[in-house]
Amino acid sequence: MVRQEGETRRRIVEVAYEQFYSVGFMRAGVDAIAEAAGVTKRTLYYHFESKDDLIAAVLEIQHQLAFERTQRWARKVSGSAGDVVESLFTEFGKWARQPKWHGSGFTRIAMELADLPGHPARGIARRHKAAVEAILAGKLEEAGLAQPQASARQVMLLLEGSMALVLIHGDAAYAKEAAAAARRLVETGAPS
Repeated sequence: MVRQEGETRRRIVEVAYEQFYSVGFMRAGVDAIAEAAGVTKRTLYYHFESKDDLIAAVLEIQHQLAFERTQRWARKVSGSAGDVVESLFTEFGKWARQPKWHGSGFTRIAMELADLPGHPARGIARRHKAAVEAILAGKLEEAGLAQPQASARQVMLLLEGSMALVLIHGDAAYAKEAAAAARRLVETGAPS
């Protein structure tokens, strides 16, 4: 019975992720999620206290998966600070060119819940983005950059900005432009 409950919970989370990513966290309905998962609404609420609890569960799993992918990238990338940011934006460009790409779920939920700063999903998104920034700062430090944390913060601004513009314009070329700006940033020295 416990195994079946775990499988049901996992199926609900997987379906919820698909719904949240395709139509947005707030527009995805609990009824549609339950139906797509093949469970009743009562069963969904047995596993998750609320839609907010379900959103938090989905984001926790996505944080783990995305963080592992970021760590794999960090283990493979080497070279100068310029090489590091070039690799980062190349990976972003590949991701942004995938069919049905809708941007970062962590950024999207933070925007959707902009008026609810204490929402648990905002905290998970904040923790995820900080973890990615820390990995980037570590790679920039390995590359010998004098102020790796400040540079990582500025590169993250370029990354997030390019994600927004790729989403708005449907043009992944913004990743290439952001990569060029990030390379110039890290190659011209420490940020002010």
